[in-house]
Amino acid sequence: MAQGFSQDDGDGPPLHRVVVIVDANSNPFELGCATEVFGLRRPEIGRELYEFSLCSPEPRTLMRDGFFTLTGVAGLEAADSADTLIVPNRPDVEVPRRPAVLDAVRRAHARGARLVGFCSGAFTLAEAGVLEGRRATAHWQWADDFRARFPGVRLEPDVLFVDDGDILTAAGSAAALDLGLHVVRRDHGAEVANAVSRRLVFAAHRDGGQRQFVERPVPDVRDESLAPVLAWAQERLDAPLSVPDLAARAALSPATLHRRFQAQLGTTPLAWLTGERLTLACRLIERGVAGFDEVARRSGLGTTANLRALMRRDTGLTPSAYRRRFGPEQH
Repeated sequence: MAQGFSQDDGDGPPLHRVVVIVDANSNPFELGCATEVFGLRRPEIGRELYEFSLCSPEPRTLMRDGFFTLTGVAGLEAADSADTLIVPNRPDVEVPRRPAVLDAVRRAHARGARLVGFCSGAFTLAEAGVLEGRRATAHWQWADDFRARFPGVRLEPDVLFVDDGDILTAAGSAAALDLGLHVVRRDHGAEVANAVSRRLVFAAHRDGGQRQFVERPVPDVRDESLAPVLAWAQERLDAPLSVPDLAARAALSPATLHRRFQAQLGTTPLAWLTGERLTLACRLIERGVAGFDEVARRSGLGTTANLRALMRRDTGLTPSAYRRRFGPEQH
């Protein structure tokens, strides 16, 4: 397998470097998620977003359950130049991680690199000692084991992912894509993240606070999918939509709509609506819409004060700072 690629033509700052450590018995799925989000060329965007590579502590790495052997990647020393380091995620959580891998994680943390753990990657981070006193999540089936082994970590077992600044963790499987797109959104803005999600044919934005385990019962007779009402609402985000409006459109009571949202999306109707409006607001700023009053109006957030409060909560940036970082003059 190729080590990755870089397309730094010298005309701008170096690309942010994402390195994935692949250790024995690592999960291929999360490795594929990282490659899809950070490692592919982006002709649909017109520029590359990251420099991406894999590394391993040994020349031949046997993946989970012996599915295949990974060869031809960089040695573990490549982790020392990562801006973002994605740590190994192995299902054998009871097996101690290699000291060399843990040392690489500690060195990366000490020099200020961003650390990412998908699924059982939280065990790697905790074993390296970098999660003490920090927030994190992991796959729900390992929550009890994790708490018993690492009581000093503030585990949030019911969410898709946790962004704790320089350390980010995701629950298992598809939540790796949620966190990966969140990182792209944080680095490059909502418009770019939306383009990447379209390429992946994956939902552009599921908030990290949504539940890991979402029940999706098979309907007995009629289709109970929320897709029609979601599409209807997305076309009217600038209107004064409320939860009762969504319920009326879906021909449901507000209480039933709430239950459907929790079962199918793992969130509430109001939280979903607010998240969609905030994503639209970010995209409007990136497209150069003048005036934050206009952005707030067109996104359905109402006032500049509400826009400012929600953006600070969800992106860590004020609207002005977001425009400076992701506005059209930056692309």
